[in-house]
Amino acid sequence: MEESSLHSLKIMHGRKFFNRAFAVIYAFAIIVLFYYHVLTLTRAPLSIVMFISDFILALLWFTSQSFFMNPISRQQFPKNLEILVDKKDFPAIDIFICTADPYKEPPLTTVNTTLSVLAYDYPMEKLSVYISDDGGSKLILFALMEAAKFARSWIPYCRENKIEQRCPEEYFRKNHTITSQFQIIQNLYEDMKMSIEEVVGRGDEYLKEYITDPQKHEAFSKWTKGFTPKEHSAIIQVLLERDKDKDVKGFSIPNLIYVSREKSTTSPHHFKAGALNALLRVSKVMTNAPLILTLDCDMYSNDPQTPQRVLCYFCDPSIRCKLGYVQFPQRYHGLNEDDMYGGDNVRTFRVSPSGLDGLGGPDNCGTGCFFNRQALFDSPLSSLGHSEHSQIHNMTISSVSIVELACHVASSNYEHNTGWGTKMGIKYGTLVEDIYTGYMMHCDGWNSIFCNPERPAFLGEVPINLEDALNQVKRWSFGHLEVLSCEYSPLTFGTKALGLLRANCYIHYVLWPIWCIPVTLYACVPQLSLLNNISIFPKVFDPWFFLYVFLFFGAYAHDFVQFILFKGTAKRWWNDQRMWYVKALSPYLFASIEYLMKKLGITSKGFNITSKVAGLDERKLYDQSVFSFANPSPMFVPLATVSIINLIAFLRGIMTIIFKMESLDEFFIQVFIAGFAVVNCLPIYEAMLLRSDHGRMPKRIVTTSVLLSGVLCIAFSLTVS
Repeated sequence: MEESSLHSLKIMHGRKFFNRAFAVIYAFAIIVLFYYHVLTLTRAPLSIVMFISDFILALLWFTSQSFFMNPISRQQFPKNLEILVDKKDFPAIDIFICTADPYKEPPLTTVNTTLSVLAYDYPMEKLSVYISDDGGSKLILFALMEAAKFARSWIPYCRENKIEQRCPEEYFRKNHTITSQFQIIQNLYEDMKMSIEEVVGRGDEYLKEYITDPQKHEAFSKWTKGFTPKEHSAIIQVLLERDKDKDVKGFSIPNLIYVSREKSTTSPHHFKAGALNALLRVSKVMTNAPLILTLDCDMYSNDPQTPQRVLCYFCDPSIRCKLGYVQFPQRYHGLNEDDMYGGDNVRTFRVSPSGLDGLGGPDNCGTGCFFNRQALFDSPLSSLGHSEHSQIHNMTISSVSIVELACHVASSNYEHNTGWGTKMGIKYGTLVEDIYTGYMMHCDGWNSIFCNPERPAFLGEVPINLEDALNQVKRWSFGHLEVLSCEYSPLTFGTKALGLLRANCYIHYVLWPIWCIPVTLYACVPQLSLLNNISIFPKVFDPWFFLYVFLFFGAYAHDFVQFILFKGTAKRWWNDQRMWYVKALSPYLFASIEYLMKKLGITSKGFNITSKVAGLDERKLYDQSVFSFANPSPMFVPLATVSIINLIAFLRGIMTIIFKMESLDEFFIQVFIAGFAVVNCLPIYEAMLLRSDHGRMPKRIVTTSVLLSGVLCIAFSLTVS
């Protein structure tokens, strides 16, 4: 145990020993498996197919083991912070909240996230909140104007009453003792909510009916006739200024600034990464805080003490000189009891970052991350002696000259012939700019810390329909392939910069999409072989049979243990592993195909926003743990096709065993694999055959899948005959 008065670190020796011992035993079993493959490669043509599958599975298993080699846990002691550090010495924090589409990301969601961080238990004069509206929407600006007005009452109410939940929507959703003060603040919130929802529902052309202040009308003057989301000048509006604005009690209030960077169809947009880099420059001109928090618009603060937890690390002189960022896990509200779409992403956002933390720090996941501003510009060595972060001017942030300068650095051509996106700021070149930026910071010598307190620091919204969930994974997978093939690939540059053990973690991330190869082969080849009475695995009474049993159940048992250790449940684990199967067959496969097409110049991949708007029917199905296939997405086709092939193979296998008992010995593994797939595919069969609600599998998807499965069966039979 390493301890300080602000935080502690504990090496989990028990888990460390167990994980390393398991890795050694399992690695030996894999070596034996390949020895078996060498013996059987010449006996059956299909052996080469299974060899390829097992080789890729072994590679992915090997890269994943780095996450388990040095598990650690951390604890922070924010109560000691005010004893050891004077509040006046607390560093200022610039908070970046990103949104892009008011119809996929409702303005009220952005407002709640904004209000939750404006009300942090932190010196008001040291907080500045920047909202990046990459779509340049009047609706977002109007909503933030309403939020600024409500914040004057909300912030003092939270502080006086020591409210723990500072997201208004979540706070008022719970039962409370009704007092006159509570009723007043609730009425103010409902009035604000009604105004925002009415304007969003009616459209921005009706804004003039809701704005009576001439100064507010002036703020919308930049929305000229030729204004479009992809073609407009920079817009910066100071909505709250701590030097001028006060709350209803007469105390200082944090800065709140609306930013929409200049967009031009003739210059690259770089999507979210470009928006964050614009915020980095704008905030440097206006407030220049040494710490930066990045948040998605739907990721509200769930703990008002979160900044103090971060300072427990940034105020420790023994680690702050190389500390690039502190990453909180992505956690979600609104998950159904079973988490049927695996939206909690326990492996991705808790298990893996925790393992990386023991090797030098977790990856950056794009939201819930406190950056050291200097780390986004320099390496630890070059930043020594350059830590001055005070405001660079004496003028107020709303002064004409400051706003004009901020608009200049937010212009679309500002980055031309500069190091932005390559040497400075958030890195470009991939759809997963977050993981790529964190990876490059680690390669530059910065460390990071995984902060996973008992009470989640942030809670976000999770996709509640299958299509959105799969599209999100496809976007991530496409981005991982871009990192894999870039100049600084973890396979080459990362191994040299980070060492094999640490680089292995990033290699595992970027190899995600190739899961589609072994999973697709295992989901089809043994089953099609079974339909053609071809045995491709050892018999039950063959000693090699037990090797396959150990490899299968060993991998699943280890994964189950890791999942449960991070407070998962058995039912959620089952759904999570089913979604892993679904992801490999669908978004990983589609991302790989799209990436290859892009490399061949056939098509290119854009950035798609995951919708945060849920219909009542979708919410009802999700709350009932019923899969929704309402939209006829092409990504459902491989799922339905594989489910049909496995069901036919399983039924054929059972019938063969019943009428010819000696076949049990020969085909047991193939029947087991088909049966395992059938159990995982139960929601798909239900959606294809039994349901009549709007979330059932569309008929054209079913028809296409039936035809495709038939073609595969015939083609396989002709190939092996």
